[in-house]
Amino acid sequence: MSELQLVNDRLGALISSLSAPARKEMTRSIGRKLRASQQQNIKRQQAPDGTPFKPRKTQPVRSKKGRIKREMFAKLRTAKYMKTQASPNEAVIEFAGNVQRMARVHHYGLRDRLTRAKKDVKYEERPLLGVNKSDVEVIRLIIINHFK
Repeated sequence: MSELQLVNDRLGALISSLSAPARKEMTRSIGRKLRASQQQNIKRQQAPDGTPFKPRKTQPVRSKKGRIKREMFAKLRTAKYMKTQASPNEAVIEFAGNVQRMARVHHYGLRDRLTRAKKDVKYEERPLLGVNKSDVEVIRLIIINHFK
């Protein structure tokens, strides 16, 4: 058995020995930290693994002059749309309401129709939510600090 597996087993035993309200408070703090990390990734226009988002497609010549200067998903990363939920066993970060569909289309690179009159548009895959190595380290530190 590797040393890392031994540490994970011991942490799992410690976490399960906590009361339900204490576990819920710990998962709530983990959820808040992860949401902040995801918001920063979206602000930097990069996927959780660090690769940059694919840029927007150029607009046709007949559309409005100038280019779109605002960043993608600016409103999507706000707390109004990116919600956290916590229970004693899990922390969940999800998009709420109508933006959930739009986030799914961009996250997985699906097709979507802008209006009924237009054709389906294939979007580039832009992963919005995910966990990387630094997030795992933050989770581990929160758990360790919770027992101090």
